[in-house]
Amino acid sequence: MAEALVNLLVEQLGSVVYHHTSEGVKLVLKAKKDVDKFRRTLKRIQKVLHDAEKKQVSDPAVRDWLDELKDVSYKMDDVLDAWNTEIGKREAEKQETQGSDVEVRFSFRSNCFCLARLNEVTRRYKIGSAIKDLNEELTQIDVNKNKFSFQSTMLPVNVEQPNPRPITSSFVDVSTIVGRDVEKESLVRELLGKGRPGLVIPIVGMGGLGKTTFTQLVFKDARVQSHFDIKAWVCVSDPFDVIKIAKEILEHVGGIKSQDSSNLLDKLLENIERHIKEERFLLVLDDVWTENQTEWERLSLPLLMQSCSEGSRILVTTRKQEVARMMRATRDMITLGKLSYLDSLDLFNSIAFLDREQDKSNKVFGDIVEKIVSKCDGLPLVLKTLGSLLLHKLTIREWEEVLNSEIWKVKVVQEEVFRPLLLSYYDLALEIKSCLLYCATYPKDFEFNKEILIEQWMSQGYLNVGENKEEATQGREVFTKLVMRCFFQDFIQHTLTKEIIGCKMHDTVHDFVQYLTQNECLTMEATGTHGTETSSANDRVRHLTLMSAPEGPFPSFISNLVNSKILRTLATFDSSITAIDSNLISQLKCLRTLNLSDTNIQQLPEEIGDLTHLRYLDLTRNNNLTRLPDGVCNLYNLQTLRLDDCDLEELPDNMGKLINLKHLHVNCGLKYLPKGIRRIRNLRTLDGSPSVRCSEDAEGLTLGDESASPS
Repeated sequence: MAEALVNLLVEQLGSVVYHHTSEGVKLVLKAKKDVDKFRRTLKRIQKVLHDAEKKQVSDPAVRDWLDELKDVSYKMDDVLDAWNTEIGKREAEKQETQGSDVEVRFSFRSNCFCLARLNEVTRRYKIGSAIKDLNEELTQIDVNKNKFSFQSTMLPVNVEQPNPRPITSSFVDVSTIVGRDVEKESLVRELLGKGRPGLVIPIVGMGGLGKTTFTQLVFKDARVQSHFDIKAWVCVSDPFDVIKIAKEILEHVGGIKSQDSSNLLDKLLENIERHIKEERFLLVLDDVWTENQTEWERLSLPLLMQSCSEGSRILVTTRKQEVARMMRATRDMITLGKLSYLDSLDLFNSIAFLDREQDKSNKVFGDIVEKIVSKCDGLPLVLKTLGSLLLHKLTIREWEEVLNSEIWKVKVVQEEVFRPLLLSYYDLALEIKSCLLYCATYPKDFEFNKEILIEQWMSQGYLNVGENKEEATQGREVFTKLVMRCFFQDFIQHTLTKEIIGCKMHDTVHDFVQYLTQNECLTMEATGTHGTETSSANDRVRHLTLMSAPEGPFPSFISNLVNSKILRTLATFDSSITAIDSNLISQLKCLRTLNLSDTNIQQLPEEIGDLTHLRYLDLTRNNNLTRLPDGVCNLYNLQTLRLDDCDLEELPDNMGKLINLKHLHVNCGLKYLPKGIRRIRNLRTLDGSPSVRCSEDAEGLTLGDESASPS
């Protein structure tokens, strides 16, 4: 991520425009001099970053050097953003004094830093002093790079290599299943046979072997579909939430939505038993991690299924044999092996040589393929990823470069699963790398919403770097490229247009992005008084994900684990938080993305308006949230505000001050929007039910039957 961050800063600093005033000329000239020096130093470092990013995988010292570089780069980005925000505030205040109906348009991400409008001398000197200090830090980092003998590269750092071939065809065959015929027939016979109900059959194997795909293949077999009266597929993942799992099973077998079912385990189990009694039932528990026998026994699934018809089964997929032992099911365990060499070759060729039969018959290509397939070692995910990568490589030289890449020398990277993933990762353009790595802020097996993911990429500044196009448009292009490179799977398509609107990320790919962001991204389960970390906490964490926070205030212990003042993302999942403390808010000075969706937030503190860097705020499905504080209107940099399914009756009157707002989602029963909304000239999305209609005589924008954009 350092390479992308530095590239962003170089672009910004290269376009700084200064306007001088008589009282600030000296400071302006000095600041310009320091900014120019900072940019020159960054450009020297930029030449070795491609090599440094590769070497950091196996060299901890290089990783530490990159972390120091990212620290100072983030600090400079914050200084520039604070500078720009001050200008924006004064622009907005000036327009306010000229009349409430004056339309305001100002883009904070424009590369124009106008010092003349900053009238507070102390603030000017603070910014100038910060730039000078950062210059000294960066100079030392530049000196330290000479310890590592990095190779310099003059290749463009913000674009992919041109590819004349269409990149859409690989998506058609990427999900084709090759091999597993013997294993499939064996398991199907087992499922169709007689035997005691509730038999647990674990399918065990390492990440990337295709356990889920193999189980789906069996699950969807016509013989299996017709044999079982009731079928249910539940993704368990981690943590092992007994109530959540029981609710999902009940939804499958009884059609009872999760929000409509009891939170009492006994009631849930009784309801499940009533629906499956005397039925032949097939249950799949996908991606089980827990070894906690107490939790498994609380679920009582083998016992419940004693009431089913003979032959009812439970299929479990897991990476850990300990799970099978905990379930007392090792006798029936299936250990899924790697694909045979011939099956691996077929799978790879079906992707890499799609519509390229003439290359497939070329002996030189064939020799390289044999070596690459051997190194993939029968892992389906790896074969698909490399095949997709090489589909776009048209020459023997490019294929040999992939085969002989230095990254193959990495001996132990998550049991060597990441070797081909690293190759595909380094082949991505910088903004795509950043967007991919940001997915580490989500929990495993999460179902991404494409548009939400793009809005969050925007909030972090990953899009529209050096390109003259809408950020949302570029975001969709990035998403499509990640789909084509097999970093996403399990696609959800729009019913009518068939456009991909959602997806998931394979466990192995998720592990991969977490590995690459281990010092920046922290996911933790909010249990007890100190929480349970799922990756190491450190003072460089910038993206914090909180899981399973219990009902009550936002956990205060996070300030003891991370430096809240440098956090750029704070997100919650599967949590029941009712309030967020004003003291915590006041610490989140650098926050860009705040996701509090699907919690029980009842109110936000007025101090929310102090988060001057905030660009994305998601309060979706907070049913107890009835009003927003007026402080929200001070979020001058806010780009996206999501309020769907809240219980809001109105929005603050001064919403027109959110002059950088681009996406407003208000499907929450509002009767009207404040009149000032019409002054937000950057607005691109305005979702509501019904749609917004402009009424010139009304106090605000009313929600009517016609769709219109603000005018």
